[in-house]
Amino acid sequence: MGLAFLCPGQASQKVGMGHDIFRKTKMGKQYFEAANDIMGLDIQDIIFNGPEDTLKQTQYTQPAIYIVSVIIGELLKEEGVIPSCAAGHSLGEYSALSLANAFDFITGLELVKVRSKGMQNAELNNPGAMAAVIGLDDEKVQEICQSYNDGIVVAANYNAKGQVVISGELEAVRSIMPIMKEAGAIKVVELNVSGAFHSPLMNTAKEVLSKKLLSIEIRNSEIPVYANVSASPISSGDDIRQALIDQLEKPVLWHESVTRMIKDGITAAVEIGPGRVLQGLSRRIDRSLNMNGVESLEQIVNFSYV
Repeated sequence: MGLAFLCPGQASQKVGMGHDIFRKTKMGKQYFEAANDIMGLDIQDIIFNGPEDTLKQTQYTQPAIYIVSVIIGELLKEEGVIPSCAAGHSLGEYSALSLANAFDFITGLELVKVRSKGMQNAELNNPGAMAAVIGLDDEKVQEICQSYNDGIVVAANYNAKGQVVISGELEAVRSIMPIMKEAGAIKVVELNVSGAFHSPLMNTAKEVLSKKLLSIEIRNSEIPVYANVSASPISSGDDIRQALIDQLEKPVLWHESVTRMIKDGITAAVEIGPGRVLQGLSRRIDRSLNMNGVESLEQIVNFSYV
């Protein structure tokens, strides 16, 4: 029986996440204190006390989710829960790679810090939007985006069959939403994000992140990690570096990644970190996958997937 660690991305955050782990585990204290040093600010206070409007800013959200997810995953491994593979949704790919030992917690947080600040700056310089399109197949969403000529808009996240997120310039996204509805979408909902993630509007962030990625050593991972950009398992340091560089502008192939894992023998998965987004997507992708979530110390101690 193969087990996958699946790590959530931006929008899964909640004020207070990880507080029990910080208070009651030695590893939690060590990692949170190291995180404050790396961030150069009291990220602990923002995670535990908010306010929510501060926590949901990209420059804080991404490090916060990474910190909590990696601590939870490492504590699970200490309890003897060892994954056969891993994957993460967008930002979550960094958590997955840290848990696969492609880089350590601190190196990963340094990368996430650069990524999140670069993305926040890109948001400010190129205001964008994202919207979830429900009820159209992938090919139809792609076709509509490719034929749209009044601005940049692309398919950004292939989350589940009939659930695609589009991303691009603010007016382009808002203009294409009714076109998606006319084409047969059941629902088209603008998301509460401030940037056009996984689109060409992230180019400046990609340049900054590329420099950082090229300056550090990335090890071969101990377990395969299914890359967002290809939905294929990768483990070499060079492949991991390139996947992270490409990831900012390319779409997240999530349902293809999960489907490929199951085909490769994964029968169980655990969402490592706050929220239940990936558990919800898993049910839409393939209900045969035995999927649980872990976001508290109690769930870590009592975890069982058999």
